[in-house]
Amino acid sequence: MSTQKQNETPAAGESLLDALVPVAFVTMAVLNRIGPENDLSLTLIRLLGILHDRRLRMVELAHHLGLEKQTVSGLIARAEKRGLVARAPNAEDRRAVDIFLTSEGAELIARLRAQGQQALAPLTRSLSAAEQQRLQELLERMLDAWHG
Repeated sequence: MSTQKQNETPAAGESLLDALVPVAFVTMAVLNRIGPENDLSLTLIRLLGILHDRRLRMVELAHHLGLEKQTVSGLIARAEKRGLVARAPNAEDRRAVDIFLTSEGAELIARLRAQGQQALAPLTRSLSAAEQQRLQELLERMLDAWHG
């Protein structure tokens, strides 16, 4: 990954990347296992995870997922057929449509989160409660910066 000589220390950003990437790979491996166990694609898991605590307009959801609006529209249609999400007019802009979890979708994402938490426990239990809280705060700050 780096062209530095062996006796040079890596830049702080490289060291952070070297720590983040394997954790991301482990997390993806967990999600890739949980998805098929629940008949869900990785993209649908992401969609449900994003909606677990909010209602979003289609455009906002597309932005969060990094997908085109048409792609998200098809994903939403499939999730609606399964009874996992629903659409409703936005309270502030009647032309816009909000996407939100149904009670069935909320129950499913609660199960998925519990499965994910259990599967990732070997990583997280090595940290104290205070360290877990600090890590959560730092990760949330990173994500806030990503989403602008």
